[in-house]
Amino acid sequence: MRVMLKLVIDCDADAAWRALHSPRAVAELYGPLLQLEPLAAGGLPTRLEPGADVPVRMRAAGMALGDQLIHVSDRHVDSSDGPVRIMRDSGIPLTGPLAALDVWDHQLAVAPAPGDPARTLWRERLVIGGATAPALWPVLWGVWQWRGSRIRTLAPTWAHDPEPAEAVEGAAAE
Repeated sequence: MRVMLKLVIDCDADAAWRALHSPRAVAELYGPLLQLEPLAAGGLPTRLEPGADVPVRMRAAGMALGDQLIHVSDRHVDSSDGPVRIMRDSGIPLTGPLAALDVWDHQLAVAPAPGDPARTLWRERLVIGGATAPALWPVLWGVWQWRGSRIRTLAPTWAHDPEPAEAVEGAAAE
């Protein structure tokens, strides 16, 4: 079973790619509906690096919904419309209702929007499987609609790139 999103968002593909690898940005996608908290003693990393395993707990209204292992891999492909960067979370639900799934494969792709490289074509595909998938699919579909709304809302904030230090110092000296 699949849940998919396809959006054009208001930030460039580089900013979207950085956000995909930011645990803080990922956590904001679920907020305030769900909270994402680290299970590792050192907290969340500042960046989701390919090959790393990041255990997290999902909460809603203070109640634990289950633990999840995030495992990221990246790849780049060239399409007829230009370069596409794909992040795959092949981690697994560890506890909670989602742990009953046999398959969890979440892929997110970003590319410059056709005709407008200042915007991003954002695509997601979540594939789930197992005996409980039909019962969990409507819930996950609803969560993904929420994610889509949050992505559209938050994307413009991802585009902020601070001025280089020398530009700020030069402006202060004038």
